[in-house]
Amino acid sequence: MLYVMIAGLFGAILLGVFAFQGPNPQKTAKRRMEMVRERHAAGGALKANAQMQIRKLMADRKQGGVNGVFSTLVPRPELMRARIQRTGKNIDLGKYAMLNAAIFVVIAGVLALQGAPIVLALLLGILAGVGIPHMAIGMMINKRMAKFNLNFPDAIELMVRGLRSGLPITETLGVVANEIRGPIADEFKVVSDRMKVGTTMEAALQEVANRLNTPEFQFFVITLSIQRETGGNLAETLANLADVLRKRQQMKLKIKAMSSESKASAYIVGSLPFIVFALIMMVNPDYMMNFFSDERLMIAGMGGLLWMSIGVAIMAKMVRFEI
Repeated sequence: MLYVMIAGLFGAILLGVFAFQGPNPQKTAKRRMEMVRERHAAGGALKANAQMQIRKLMADRKQGGVNGVFSTLVPRPELMRARIQRTGKNIDLGKYAMLNAAIFVVIAGVLALQGAPIVLALLLGILAGVGIPHMAIGMMINKRMAKFNLNFPDAIELMVRGLRSGLPITETLGVVANEIRGPIADEFKVVSDRMKVGTTMEAALQEVANRLNTPEFQFFVITLSIQRETGGNLAETLANLADVLRKRQQMKLKIKAMSSESKASAYIVGSLPFIVFALIMMVNPDYMMNFFSDERLMIAGMGGLLWMSIGVAIMAKMVRFEI
């Protein structure tokens, strides 16, 4: 058993090294130069775009041998890749899959070394390997989107001032990318770069809106599309949108304050059984270890966790409001 654990830990360390090892800079630079050359070739924009997509797919498949193997193991890779991109971090799908595998190996190995049944160790290892990175990605997405939505009305007001001073809408997008820091600058810089290579403003904005998947930016895209078709004072329209988004943010904060008591109750109810379990484990570990060896107690414990999860999910749903 000791040799198995040593081999598992060694494998986890190797997976971690491969996960955080960056791509070959020479191959990356060569691939980018080929993409730029194809984009500006005389074959037309449509052909270049298709070739770029093919190159991207082939690069993702060939991206580091271990990286490519692990990326193929992820179910629905396109959705997972889009979710990872929303974090704004330089994390590819292969690294994410390797991190899942490393956590699984470590958790399952430690539990097996402590004497837990193999089935239970594998089950908890799978839950930890899938759940911990998923929660971490979700937290990074929520943090980035909260920062984006907080500063987005300021960015729109900056565009309004630029429009009133006589700048076209395409120039004001570049001004926002240069003047405001954080996630807003990153996303507007993407829009500006797409427009420089020939993409229309609507297509570039819609691409960013699909990736961010936030209502605030979708409102902005819809507003520009409607104004472009119907005409009117764009500066005034964007000023009204900024005011609506600020009031929407204020309403969210008000609802968060009013539902804080219910959320605290859900946290207490959800954490209390685990706290009691840990305290009893400290006082009488032999008694609590039966939950890891007796099949009846294992089934009872898993049933209790299931019902607790259902209750916490219901309470969380009750205090979540869509505005």
